[in-house]
Amino acid sequence: MKPVFLFCTFLLALSCGKDQVERKYPVEETSVTVEKKPKADFHRIKTKAEEALKFCRSKNLSTDFCILIDMSLHSGIKRFFVWDFAKQAVAKEYLVGHGCGFNAWSSDESRDHPRFSNEDGSHLSSLGKYKLQGRGYSEWGINVKYLMHGLEETNSNALKRFIVFHSWEMMSDEEVFPKGSPEGWGCPTISNNAMKEIDPMIQNSAKPVLMWIYN
Repeated sequence: MKPVFLFCTFLLALSCGKDQVERKYPVEETSVTVEKKPKADFHRIKTKAEEALKFCRSKNLSTDFCILIDMSLHSGIKRFFVWDFAKQAVAKEYLVGHGCGFNAWSSDESRDHPRFSNEDGSHLSSLGKYKLQGRGYSEWGINVKYLMHGLEETNSNALKRFIVFHSWEMMSDEEVFPKGSPEGWGCPTISNNAMKEIDPMIQNSAKPVLMWIYN
């Protein structure tokens, strides 16, 4: 019985020593931070749409609908809005890509903090109001592009920079957050299915359509 008693005493001492070590050096608990998915602000969209309507009337652009792109939103959520002026509502919404700048082409490195430029060779998107006028052939997506005529100082070089509106097979139909949309060389790009929906709308518009890219 004596060896058994000694062995039990040893185990008890070992257990107590471990408990003292854990109290002296508590184990830190680790937690995983989950990035909260952002949401588009309908009030902000509506405010922009009201300003856009005034601009369209003054520039003889379509007052049926316009395109609003909110670049302050994460590129993995839908931030391309087709606004119906008559219904005062978002008719369609899609993902849209922006320029990669010095980042790798087709990456999503600036998914939540894009930069903007009007300089040729910057590979960045330009903020401001555009007139979509001139449908042509694109080597990308469903082979449709629209020329983007920059109407402000911040996007006046769009045509010279070959910044056009087109689709891209790498763009998703569904939100990809927390990942971002692939980044190109400055063109606003949407999915092929999205372009198939919006192309007839732009084609059938009696007047050129406004696209407003803002941050």
